[in-house]
Amino acid sequence: MGKTLFTTSATGVGGRTGTVSSNDTDLSFKLSRPKSFHGEGGTGTNPEELFALGYAGCFGSAFQSVARKAKSDAKAAITVAVSMNEDDALGGYQLSIAITAEVADASLEEAQKLVDLAHEMCPYSKATRGNVDVTLHVKMK
Repeated sequence: MGKTLFTTSATGVGGRTGTVSSNDTDLSFKLSRPKSFHGEGGTGTNPEELFALGYAGCFGSAFQSVARKAKSDAKAAITVAVSMNEDDALGGYQLSIAITAEVADASLEEAQKLVDLAHEMCPYSKATRGNVDVTLHVKMK
């Protein structure tokens, strides 16, 4: 592991029906368990939504980086869908992730190559690799 460039932290109180707050900024969220996940619904967010937000931002930066290195004008809007699934083998739950890159200013072949490279580079992709089922989709703008 190389030199640490940045560390952040957050604190959660009350689990999936409590709150989460950044320890570095004023960022704070009320959490609500979705009805489809045996919850009350409500106006709060959930850990999977927060994970999807972070992953989308990180993957988008990785895409920009690999496009720049490839001297490509390609631009992408990244959508990350995080699903909570029953884990039939072990009990409990497991995540799955679908990443859709809507790419402009590139051929389909170039867009696919850039998305694949971004997936290799993105720290979120590295963290989930081998642990979470991640699928990649490319749509042309």
